[in-house]
Amino acid sequence: MPFIHSQGLTLHVHSSGPATAPTLVLINPIGSDLRVWDAVARTLSPRFHVLQYDLRGQGLSDAPSGEYTLDDHVRDLQDLLDAHGVAHAALAGCSLGGLVAQGFALAHPARVTRLALLDTLPRIGSETSWTQRADQVRARGLPALAPDLVQRWFAPTYFQRCPTEAHGYTTLLARTPQPGYLGSCAALRDADLRGAITDLTSPTLVLCGEQDVSTPPQACQAFAEQIGAAFDVVPGAAHLPMVEQPHVVAERLGRFLQPSLEPPDDRYQRGLSVRRQVLGAAHVDRATAAASDLDRDFQTFITEYAWGGPWSRGHLDVRTRHLLTLAVLTALPREHELELHIRATRNTGVTPDDLQEVFLHVAVYAGVPVANRALQIAKRVLGEEP
Repeated sequence: MPFIHSQGLTLHVHSSGPATAPTLVLINPIGSDLRVWDAVARTLSPRFHVLQYDLRGQGLSDAPSGEYTLDDHVRDLQDLLDAHGVAHAALAGCSLGGLVAQGFALAHPARVTRLALLDTLPRIGSETSWTQRADQVRARGLPALAPDLVQRWFAPTYFQRCPTEAHGYTTLLARTPQPGYLGSCAALRDADLRGAITDLTSPTLVLCGEQDVSTPPQACQAFAEQIGAAFDVVPGAAHLPMVEQPHVVAERLGRFLQPSLEPPDDRYQRGLSVRRQVLGAAHVDRATAAASDLDRDFQTFITEYAWGGPWSRGHLDVRTRHLLTLAVLTALPREHELELHIRATRNTGVTPDDLQEVFLHVAVYAGVPVANRALQIAKRVLGEEP
């Protein structure tokens, strides 16, 4: 469902991960779109049903003229969850996205399992600062302002380390629909949750880039202490740590979110979901149906121990874990399992070019014969009808 209807608007949505897994919604800042969360989503999607969406006024979502309110954004999020049949979810929002998450958690506490707030506060900036920003956008336009505004998004080292990516995000900001940006400036101008924020009941984590000048670490830490939330600093990042340090953010989010999203005894279900995602539902269903008293405990064991263990840890995305698995199975060698996992590359995004690189690497470190045999198996399996 790439688009949903909300309050007369069309919102753009991207879904990843098993639909049966606990839902995590990732909410973007002003002047960006859902893609700023992509790297984090790739890491967390094996364990979570991840929903990313473009806030109204941004990305491929509609950008109506006029002023928006925080309540507008909160109702959009409510419609998003309703459209996907999600009764409750964890929310992670950055900057304006964090304000939306706070507003939703206050309005619908029973629907929020956990709350992760990145580089956000119950009041961001001031009425004067957002009024001035809107006036600048009207006078000069976002393309002229973007190079200066994006300097607040990232640590100085990011522009040296990733100049191409920094340019791309500058372009993303410059191409944000001006009516949408102005509408959200109005929402930020008026949004002030300071009087209500102590009513938050959801377990909460506050993260902040150590070099953020828009919502500084000291202010975020004070906010966390006020609401009794956990607090952590993301090193080497400024206002968009999920872009600058996605692996750090994904690891900390995964560690924080996991306990509430999945009960301790749910490891089997988590493993079964990932196993079906990688090997295919038909294969796993056949293996489960064929289990007898002799191997039923074994099937449960591998589902919990392997698929509910390392495969479900996050940090590495499913494709990377599959490449590692293919390399190990080639090197040992474990031909039956290798054949199974080469067939499963149709489900994980591993390409024939990826396989070629894996086998060449194994040839160097484990020997040419095993790599040659793996190539023979791959040629046969990849030639099969899907």
